[in-house]
Amino acid sequence: MDREKAIIQLIEVFRQHGYEGATLSRLSQATGLGRSSLYHHFPKGKEEIGASVLSYVAERFERMILVPLWNKKEPRERLQQMCQNLREFYCQGQESCLLNAIALGEGNELFKEQIQQAFTTWIEELAQVLIEGGIATEIAYQRAEEGVILIQGALVLARGLNNTKPFERIIENLPDKLLS
Repeated sequence: MDREKAIIQLIEVFRQHGYEGATLSRLSQATGLGRSSLYHHFPKGKEEIGASVLSYVAERFERMILVPLWNKKEPRERLQQMCQNLREFYCQGQESCLLNAIALGEGNELFKEQIQQAFTTWIEELAQVLIEGGIATEIAYQRAEEGVILIQGALVLARGLNNTKPFERIIENLPDKLLS
């Protein structure tokens, strides 16, 4: 198994159990790799695994969520594309946010900068689209923060209720809510 395949399989362990709950036993079981093989791919152990998982997801997030915000289409179209891609990224609301899962406990201290940077970048890029859509700068940043809060809250609720309808409703209405 190559490193990328291992990372893909490890993501779900961190999503389900957070950093602290992602024990080497669970990580080994998810990949089918023994501990020595995990250390072969990730010599610094669990912390390197967590950093690698975060980096992989951050790259995917940039391609799927941020790149549509950077194109030259109308702001509403960019937001709609971002929302459509969020559905895919979070598997229609069935998958929780990796950043949220890792931000609990010890993972927050280890990966605080990566987590903060990811959320800050998303908020800033959303705000830029809103500013281009005619929203005043201060209000654009507030709405961008609220948009991320709505998405993250909907993911938590979808997981807690085992029902993706709240996520779908938020995603469906988000462009209108942000640009109104």
